[in-house]
Amino acid sequence: MLRSIIVLLTGVVFGLGLALGSTAWTALQSRAKAPAPQLDPSVESAALVAEVIDRVRREYVDKVDDRQIVESAIRGIVRDLDPHSTFLDADQYEDIRISTSGNYTGVGLDVNLDGGKVTVVAPLAGAPAERAGILPGDLVAAVNDVPVDANDVEASVARMRGAPGTSVTLSIVRPGNTAPLRFELMRTEVHVQSVYSEYMGNGLAYVRLSSFAEGTPADLDKAAHDLIAAADHAPLLGMVLDLRSNPGGLLDAAVAVADEFLDDGIIVSGIGRIRQAQFEQVADAGDALEDVPMVVLVNGASASASEIVAGALQDHHRARIVGETTYGKGSVQTVMPLGEGSAIKLTTSRYLTPSGRSINGSGIAPDIVIPSVDIHHQYRGPGGPVPLRDDEQLLAALRLISHDSITVSSVE
Repeated sequence: MLRSIIVLLTGVVFGLGLALGSTAWTALQSRAKAPAPQLDPSVESAALVAEVIDRVRREYVDKVDDRQIVESAIRGIVRDLDPHSTFLDADQYEDIRISTSGNYTGVGLDVNLDGGKVTVVAPLAGAPAERAGILPGDLVAAVNDVPVDANDVEASVARMRGAPGTSVTLSIVRPGNTAPLRFELMRTEVHVQSVYSEYMGNGLAYVRLSSFAEGTPADLDKAAHDLIAAADHAPLLGMVLDLRSNPGGLLDAAVAVADEFLDDGIIVSGIGRIRQAQFEQVADAGDALEDVPMVVLVNGASASASEIVAGALQDHHRARIVGETTYGKGSVQTVMPLGEGSAIKLTTSRYLTPSGRSINGSGIAPDIVIPSVDIHHQYRGPGGPVPLRDDEQLLAALRLISHDSITVSSVE
């Protein structure tokens, strides 16, 4: 259509030139040589978008709702920026607010949405997904028989949520299985218990963080006091902080968690184009776990907020990082409310560890590499599906923090 319009206009001008006298044609040529006024490129781009929207509204073969057109345009703008920026409709925005508060209605899955796939990071303890037997590393292929759309994986996650007591069917592709598995789950109120702690005896403590939600810092502080009480208020001799398969969460929660183990110094800094995206967070003294010797356990699914904590403790030589290189998400997203209950999640900062490192795309390399034999075999507490004796990474971390004073037989 555009090519046709250009050709027609060229023809009109050519015909007009033939009809004009020589004097008039010379004057027209002179005016044509004058430079056209320069338009602001942003104005031209906005006009182009507006023209496309108008043509779709008026000329597309089927009538399309105006709101759908605008939302699709916004999705396209932010989707091509990076894998973490996205448009959130009203339902998705509400999901974000619910998940960061640590309470929602669903089946209890932590998932990774990279690469157009919905990959299970971990089922939440006690949630319907864990009780049904869904495992880390499983791929969600369909929700209620609607296949996962690689271009809109968030929609599949949204379909997992709903009213308490309603059912949802997940089709799961599990590595090593030829046929998909089907799980019919009952949605329920899920409280994301992001902190698990256990006193291991001999002055040693184990703390696992599954995510970084609003309540995580307070839950960690409570866990610290519970551990000290379990040790008969004697000083803790060592701790393993397990951040394996922790996909991250809130920046403020990550800063508060790191502060629990640091008495001073920079925790994280951010660089961005606007003033609000440039920040520096520092630690304060006075927390219960500041002097406890530590090992931090990480793997390739430890991302974002997990990497902020691990990077801060590594740079301050506060803890040894053990396990495998982390995911490498070194950016910060800001959720910006728009009209009609929608929002955009936009990458606004890239963060740096205290030493000035950017780990985006590279991750945090452990001080001591301990490969995972099986990512599914992670200890989740007494009575869980994996006994401590089968979690080789955690056993190695415990041996390291206790200077080899704990053996496999003593922890069984």
